[in-house]
Amino acid sequence: MNKKQLVAKLAGSLNQSKADAERTFDTITNTILDALKGDDSVKIAGFGTYKVAKRKARIGRNPRTGEQIQIAASQKVKFLPAKALKEIFNK
Repeated sequence: MNKKQLVAKLAGSLNQSKADAERTFDTITNTILDALKGDDSVKIAGFGTYKVAKRKARIGRNPRTGEQIQIAASQKVKFLPAKALKEIFNK
């Protein structure tokens, strides 16, 4: 499912126009992004938690040449599903 399909489903559920539903969707996603940029986690009860995980710099290998390379520190967004969400898929 992509953004367009999510917005259409949201519009139908809320009896809103697609434009209003898209603004609602964008507001929600931007709020989550702003929280993550501020090093906050976002916990949605019954769904899961989004949080930023920091990865340390490390030494890796080029798989073609076997040469050691330095991999810079980075950040990534992690999603940890809530227990209720896991149970839906692991019955």
